[in-house]
Amino acid sequence: MIDIIPPLHLSDESLNKLFSYRLSRIREVMRLKQVSVLILTSPVSLRYAVNFDEYQLFQSHIPTCYLFLSLEGPIQLHGATGRKFPNVTHYQGSDFLTPFDGGLDLSTNTQHLISNLQAFSQQLNEPLESVGLERMSPQVSQRLTDKAIQVYDAEPIIEQAKLIKCELEIDCLKHSIQVAQYGMQLMYQALRPGITENQLWSIMHQVNAAHGGDWIEGNMLASGPRTNPWLQEASHRIIEKGDMVAFDTDMIGPLGYIADISRSWICGGGKGNQAQRDAYRHAYDEVHHNMQLIKPGISFRELSEQAFIRKAEYRDNRYVCSFHGAGLSDEYPKIYYQEDWARSGYDGLVQENMVLCVESYSGIKGGSVGVKLEEMVRVTSKGITPLTDFPFEDELLKDSYP
Repeated sequence: MIDIIPPLHLSDESLNKLFSYRLSRIREVMRLKQVSVLILTSPVSLRYAVNFDEYQLFQSHIPTCYLFLSLEGPIQLHGATGRKFPNVTHYQGSDFLTPFDGGLDLSTNTQHLISNLQAFSQQLNEPLESVGLERMSPQVSQRLTDKAIQVYDAEPIIEQAKLIKCELEIDCLKHSIQVAQYGMQLMYQALRPGITENQLWSIMHQVNAAHGGDWIEGNMLASGPRTNPWLQEASHRIIEKGDMVAFDTDMIGPLGYIADISRSWICGGGKGNQAQRDAYRHAYDEVHHNMQLIKPGISFRELSEQAFIRKAEYRDNRYVCSFHGAGLSDEYPKIYYQEDWARSGYDGLVQENMVLCVESYSGIKGGSVGVKLEEMVRVTSKGITPLTDFPFEDELLKDSYP
C-alpha cells in the first residue's frame, strides 16, 4: 500500500464559489455568442459546468448523459444516477442518443429529445432561437434546423470559458500536480534494471486512483530505443541499465484537474552517454527559453516566432506543439512550431491567469535516444509562476564524461 498525501480540503463555501465561477464563465461566453441553451455531452464539459463525475470514460465514448444549460434560468441534467450536482435544477432520464443505448435508428429518440428541449425552453425568459450542441448525433442538428433554430458548436464556447482560471482552480491544479509529482517520486525510486515499462507506469495509475483522481489520458512512457520516435506508449519491454526512460503524466487527478508533466531519467542514474546528454540539454534549454517568453498580451503567433531555435538535427522529430493550455484537461490554445504554423497555426492572445504547458521532445530522426520534458506555468501580470517543481537531472546537463 502506498502512503497518501493530505487531500485538498475545500469548504462547502469554497466549492460553491468554484462551481459558481465556472458556470458564470460559461454563461459569459454564451451571452457574448448570443446562444440561448447549450446541450453538453463531453465528460470534461459536464465536469466544468456542474461537476458531473459519473463514469467519465464511459461517457466519453458512449454519451448516455447530457445537460441542458440555459443562459439564464434552469439547468437540467439527463441520465445521471446522482442528485448531488451543483446548480442543477432538474433531473430527467436520458433519451439515449447513441446506438448502444438507443439502437441503430435514433430518429424516435431524437424527436423525444427535441420535445424535451422545447418543454425546457418554456421555462426561459425568451424564445429558444439558438442552441449550442456538443458532439451529438447530426439528427439533432437537422431537427433543430428544421424548426428554424440556429445551431452552434458548443465546444468553442466551453473552451473559451475554461481559459481563465480563478484562484480556487489554481489550488486544484496545484494539488493534482502535487499528487502527480508524488507518483513521479515513487516511480523514480522504483526505476531499476529488470522492471518493465508497464510496471513502472502502473505506479502513477495507483497513486492517482488512491488520491481520488479520475484517469490518465495515455500510457506515455517509453524506454531505451523506444523513446525515439516519441508517442510510443508503455509496453512489456524490460528496462535496462543505462536506458533513457521518458514519460508524460497526462494525469486527470483529484477534482478533475490535470497534471501534465514530463521528465526523462537514466535507469541506474549517472551522466549517460553523449547522445543522451545532448538531447537532454536541448530539451531543457527549449523549455526554459520558451517559459521566459510568456506574458499577458503576447500573441500565439509571437510565441511561435520567438520560440527556441531548435538545432537542425532535432527539427524533423519535433513535438506536436511548443505550448498548450491546461485545466481540467489539455485545453485551448495549442501553439504550434513555426514549421507547422502555415498548416495548423491559429492566433490569439495570452491572458493573465491562463495556465500553459511548455513542452519539448528532443530526438534525432532515426536515432535511438529521445528526451521529453514539460513544465506547467500560470500566467501572471508580470510573466509566469511555475506550478511544477519536480527536479531535473543535473548529471545529464553536464557536458563531459566522468
